[in-house]
Amino acid sequence: MNIIDNTDEEILAIANPWWDDLVKYSNTGEYGKFIRNFAYSLIQGLNEVEVGKQFSQSELARNLSDDKDYLGIIRRGEHVTVLYKVRSTKKTGEWLGRLVLGYEKGQVKIFGASVF
Repeated sequence: MNIIDNTDEEILAIANPWWDDLVKYSNTGEYGKFIRNFAYSLIQGLNEVEVGKQFSQSELARNLSDDKDYLGIIRRGEHVTVLYKVRSTKKTGEWLGRLVLGYEKGQVKIFGASVF
């Protein structure tokens, strides 16, 4: 299976609710729920202490707006990157949200997620 073969609609049916969950659990600092759809390789690479600091100290990570604008999908190799324009409820401006999806053991998983 290769996720790049899926249509944009099929990808967005997965990506949009997962992005919404990432925003929700980032805002509430619920690390366990935040990583529940992450690929095993991503979880192994995360430093739980550092992620915890980000949740507790980052004004942006704790105040993301539910409002997002879909920008597009980039297909590369065995992954897709879904791009969103995101905002903060506390900081003025716009940020780029990035969600990388692919298959792991036959299931779609998150291989990367960031706001910058």
